[in-house]
Formats: sequence, structure tokens, C-alpha cells
Amino acid sequence: MMTTARPFIRGAGLACVLLLGLTACGSSGGGASDGGASPDDVRAALAEGGEITVWAWEPTLEQVVEDFEAEYPNVKVNLVNAGVNTTEYTALQNAISAGSGVPDVVHIEYYALSQFAISDSLTDLTSMGAADLEGAYAPRPWAAVHQGEGIHGLPMDFGPIALYYNQDVFDEHGIEVPTTWQEYVEAGRALHEADPDVYIGADTGDAPLSTSMIWQAGGRPYTVEGTEVTVDFTDAGSTAFAETWQQLVDDDLLAPITAWSDEWYQGLNDGSIATLVMGAWMPPNLESGVPDGAGSWRVAPAPQWEEGANASAEMGGSSLAIPSASDNKELAYAFLDYALAGDGVQTRVDAGAFPAATAILDSEEFLATEFAYFGGQRANEIFAESAANIREDWSWLPYQAYANSIFNDTVGQAYVSHTTFAEGLAAWQAESIEYGGQQGFDVRD
Repeated sequence: MMTTARPFIRGAGLACVLLLGLTACGSSGGGASDGGASPDDVRAALAEGGEITVWAWEPTLEQVVEDFEAEYPNVKVNLVNAGVNTTEYTALQNAISAGSGVPDVVHIEYYALSQFAISDSLTDLTSMGAADLEGAYAPRPWAAVHQGEGIHGLPMDFGPIALYYNQDVFDEHGIEVPTTWQEYVEAGRALHEADPDVYIGADTGDAPLSTSMIWQAGGRPYTVEGTEVTVDFTDAGSTAFAETWQQLVDDDLLAPITAWSDEWYQGLNDGSIATLVMGAWMPPNLESGVPDGAGSWRVAPAPQWEEGANASAEMGGSSLAIPSASDNKELAYAFLDYALAGDGVQTRVDAGAFPAATAILDSEEFLATEFAYFGGQRANEIFAESAANIREDWSWLPYQAYANSIFNDTVGQAYVSHTTFAEGLAAWQAESIEYGGQQGFDVRD
């Protein structure tokens, strides 16, 4: 999901947290707080009942909470939207630092999970029953919730990328849906020339989008081996992204509208924003936020960097985790188990979610699902193909949440000034290296 320019965590507090995290990672190999509870303890907590607070922005969880409370009427779940990604992570870190207001369950994207895990801020769920779920999730999401030998969350969804586009807008102007990124640029020019109020996309600077494009293009700017880290945005994949987005920005082909804003939803509704590149988790967000687009929007494979290729990458994908500071870990795990391994999985799928659970992903019924919103299209087949074609060997920084928070101060300047994307990436690289060194990592370019 999208990120903002808002700073994540700054100052001595975070430095201490991360340095403690490195110590924990080195000493235990896991880096997470051990829940220590057993499945029997979880069942006992569920029988006793109580109240938990869940921080999450994922829309399909609302029905899951209702169903969970109906099945376990002695349990109260307070579902709180504490903001999307970076906003929520800042609030979580502030609560952890303050020692109060920490939720019992928190929604964390895979890229940000390690930053909290290495700082010992998340519960190791292994003994509670998570270890028994090996094989229940697709390999990439399952690997993403691990740090060392610990399991720091349960996978909630999966984000193989796809192109969402407004078929009516393309048809109106007689323009083909692009299959390569160069065609995407040319389609943007044709659309904007046909109607100056229509843009091929909207982007004011977004770290998850940029890293997904670099990932798909074969770039590998990050390598991580223990505390040894490299950051290098000069490879071919990073350069391909920089050169293509430079064309889009120089020719004013992207609406200067920030994702997830009211103006963004309005543009998607009225057709002035013609496409989105997002993860497979996007459909329920379109259905709830872009109701006027029902029947007009479709899904296609993401454009390719090389004609005829079929490379893919991830964008987003997230987990539910239990903060170490929670006083209700056993009851919190019972909710995780219900939502992400039990009946809640099908509830979320019925609402349009793209789950990480293999029992669903591999089923013919799931693949054959026709999305009324997409004109009856079997969109899961496209998402599944994208998932199978995700390029391997991608790594996130162990402090990626912080790195993403400074994206708009570096690469983001290319959208609003004479800074080029290449210069912006160089600035992002330099600041990421400097920050990592301050936290105790051995960071090189």
C-alpha cells in the first residue's frame, strides 16, 4: 500500500530501539519477544474472554471482527484504523516508546516487519501454534513473517502486482491497453492529448510503487547479510525505472494527486485517472472507494520492461502481528488464528481479498471467481499468474520503514523540482546509507 512523506521515527529514541534490536538479533537469532504461551493457553484465554484492540486499515477485517465476536460473544474486539502504513507505524512506535496505548494486534506490511522484529517489539508466535502453520501459506509471505527462527506475525494477504485500468476510458479514445512500460508512456501521451483532463496514472512520489517497479525491472538495490548492508541504485533495473518515470513526469502524464487522498478516489471514480499499478489486494479497496467505477475497471498483467517478458514483483502484502507490550497475547493470537488461518480467511476472500493461504490460492473455485466489479472478469487468474512470475532474490532493508519515510525528501523531489530521478535515487541511497550506519549497521554502496 501507499506511503506518505511523513517522517517515520527520528532521534535518539529510534536509534536506541534499533541498536537494541541488533543486539537482540545477534544474541537470539530471532529478535522477537517470545510469547511463551502454548495452544492450550490460547484456548483458555478464548474461553475466558476479554477485550483486545486491533490496529488495521484493511477493509475486509470489519466483517471478520463481527463474525469473531458472534462466535465468541465473551470477547470484544476494538478495530481501530490508526492510519495507513507509515502513519500507523509512527503511532505504534510512539506508543511503544511511551509504554502506553500499544494495541494487542497490529497490521504491518512485510517490508516493515523486520524493523519492528529486530527491535524486539513483536511477539514470537512460534509456541502459540504458528509453527504448525508451515505450508499453510505461500512461500514468500511465510518467509516474510520470519526473522531468524522466530515467527513474528501471520500472513494476511499477498501483493503480486497487476495493472488496473478503466476500460471505458481506453475504449472512448481508441487506445490499446499497454503491455510494456514504453507503451504505457505512449498511451499516457495519447490519452492526455485526446483529453487534457485524463491522465494515465497519478503519482506524487511513492516508495512502494518505485521499489516494486525496480524489483520487476530486475534491479536489486538492497543486499542484507546480518548487519552488513549495501544500498546501490545504479544498477540497470533502477536506471530503467528512473528513465521511464522521468518521461512520465517531464511530459506531465501523471496527475499530481497523492494516492489514497479524496482527490485520488474522485479521479478514479470519474475516469480522469485511467490506470493503477497495485498489488492483488486492491479489489476491495476499489469496490469500497470507487463505486462509480463498477463495470468500467478491469485487470491486466503489469506492463513489462522487455517486450514478451512475464516478470512480476510484489507491492504491499501484509501481516497481523502482536506487539510485545500487549497484555493479552493469548487472546490476540486467538483472533489472528481465526482471521488468518480459520473461518476469517474465506470471509475476507468473499469480500475480494487476495489471501496468502495456500488452501484458497490453489483452489479452482478461487481462480474461477468472477468479479462483478470488473465486468465478470476472472481476475484471480491474472493475480495468480503474477504471483508465479515474481522475480526472486529481492531484499528489503532492515530499516525499510524509515527509508520509505524519507523517499519524498529525496526521490520525491523529482516530481516537484528540477531534480532528476537519477539524482533523487542517489540522494535516497546516500541518506539510507548514512542512517543505517548511525543505527549500527555496516552499510556500503
